[in-house]
Amino acid sequence: MNGALESMTPLEVGERLREARDRAGLTQADAASAVNIARTTLVAIEQGQRRIKLEELRSLAKLYKTSINEMLRQEAVKADLTPKFRKLFQDKDPIQDAVQKLSNLAKAEVELEGLLGVQRQRNYPPERSIVPGDVRAQAEQDALELRQWLGLGLSPVTDIVTLLEMELGVRVYIRRLDGKISGLFAYDDALGACIMLNANHPRERRTQTAAHELGHLVSTRRQPEVLELDHFENSREERYATAFGIAFLTPARAVMQKFKEVTLGSDKLTRRHVIILAHSFGVSREAMVRRLEELKLTKPGTWEWFQANDGITDQQAAQVLGDLSVPDAQKADSRRPTTLRLALLAGEAWRRGLLSEGQLMRMLHIDRVELRKMLDNLEISEGGEADGALLPS
Repeated sequence: MNGALESMTPLEVGERLREARDRAGLTQADAASAVNIARTTLVAIEQGQRRIKLEELRSLAKLYKTSINEMLRQEAVKADLTPKFRKLFQDKDPIQDAVQKLSNLAKAEVELEGLLGVQRQRNYPPERSIVPGDVRAQAEQDALELRQWLGLGLSPVTDIVTLLEMELGVRVYIRRLDGKISGLFAYDDALGACIMLNANHPRERRTQTAAHELGHLVSTRRQPEVLELDHFENSREERYATAFGIAFLTPARAVMQKFKEVTLGSDKLTRRHVIILAHSFGVSREAMVRRLEELKLTKPGTWEWFQANDGITDQQAAQVLGDLSVPDAQKADSRRPTTLRLALLAGEAWRRGLLSEGQLMRMLHIDRVELRKMLDNLEISEGGEADGALLPS
C-alpha cells in the first residue's frame, strides 16, 4: 500500500482525496476536524502542496467509508456525472437519485472494463448543430440520414437498446426510477454517452425515450438532459430531440406505406389498425396516432376521439396481437441490483482476484448479501469447470 502511495505525485493523491471527500458529502472543515488535523493542512494536501502521511491517509479513508487501495487504484475512473446535472435537479430528490444511479453504474462499468482489458468501441454519429429555421424539418432529415448511416433504410427499429449498445457503443441502463422520470442522457469524455431509461414505464414508452435521447446524442451531446413525463418542450433542443425520436422510429415514408397496407379497403381508422401499426413500429398507440395526424393520414383530434370513446386498451391489443406479444426481458433484468453486463464484468474481476468482495461492494453500491447472491447466480449460470470450453487466446 505504501508503494502505491509513493508511486503517485502529491497532486494526484490530493485529487483522489478531494474526490473521495466529495463523494462522502463532507466539507474540508468537517473532514479536517473529524481526523484531528487543521483545515489548512487538508487544503494543502488536496492541492498537492504537502505529501500526506500514511496514518492521515488511513484516517481519511475510514472517514470517507472507503479504502486506501480503492482511492489510490490507478484504474479508478475520475469522472462524475452529478455536477453536469446539478442545475437541472436542484432540490428534486428523485432526479438527484436517478443521476447518482446513472453515474455509479457508468463509472463502475468503465473501471471494470479497464481492469479486465475490455475496450468498448464507440461509433457515435457525427454531431450536428441545430441551425436557424424549421427545427422539425432538420430533425426529420437528420433522423433519415442516421438511418441510412446505420443501414436501416426504412425498416422498423425492432430493438433500439441493442442498436444503441451494439451499433453505436452507447452505455444504456434500464433501472426502476421515479414515475415522473422517463430518461436521462449525459456525455463524458471518460464514460462516453450514457442513457438511463425507466423500467417502470412500458417498453413502447422506453423506446420513444431512447430515441429522444438519441436525438440529444446527435445534436447537443455535451448538454446533460433529464426527460420528465409530459415535459414541456420549452427549447429548440428539446423540440429537436422529440421530433428526431419520432422521425427515427416512424419515418414518414415507411408509415405511409404501412398505413396503406393495413387500412386497405377500409374507410375509417379502427382500433385494430392502430394496434397493428403501433406494434409494427414499436411505439405506443398514442404516439402512432399522433404521427398519423401529423402526416395527415387521419384527422386532427383522432386520438382524443378514441380517448373519449373508451380508448384503446391493453386487453384489446393482446386480443389483436395474440402470439406476437413478447415478454419484456429488459424490465425483468431491471430487478437485479446491477445490470447483467456489469454483473458479468464484476464476476470476472472477482474470479481473477483483481478485486475483493469489499471493493466490489463499494464499487457497485450493494451490500454483501446482494453481492454474494450475484456471484452465486453467475456461478450457477456458467456451470462448473467441466462445463466450459477454452476460448482461443
